[in-house]
Amino acid sequence: MRWVMSVLPHRYPLLLIDRVLAIEPGRSIVAIKNFTVNEEFFQGHFPEHPIVPGVLLVEAMAQAGGLLLLHDDPHRDEKLLYFGAIERARFRRPVVPGDQVRFEVEVLRLKAAHAKLSAKALVDGVLHAEAELLSTFVPRGAAAK
Repeated sequence: MRWVMSVLPHRYPLLLIDRVLAIEPGRSIVAIKNFTVNEEFFQGHFPEHPIVPGVLLVEAMAQAGGLLLLHDDPHRDEKLLYFGAIERARFRRPVVPGDQVRFEVEVLRLKAAHAKLSAKALVDGVLHAEAELLSTFVPRGAAAK
């Protein structure tokens, strides 16, 4: 977890990666998130039938992609990744409290300022969500402007 926090700027409650299981620099990453009933969003989404909001699954896939793209960049402290687009997002099955989600992300295209990633969210080997994510690298100082 400490390593994840050294690469990503996200913090609780929006840090959605617990651990990286495998990484192939410039190619792919496998990361996990354990969703527990204590997650704050379950109180309102939905109280009688709690499920992880789809937008948070997409955000978690993007965070795994951020780890892949930034982990070995010597200038990562100077950069942020912004969404450029979310394409072909599909939510196949709900993620519920107690699920461990395995995020598998692959680089489709990587340029100096942009990246396109293919991402999947699986529970027990079953596909629950997928998307193609386009990201733009921006300088951290310019990000607030």
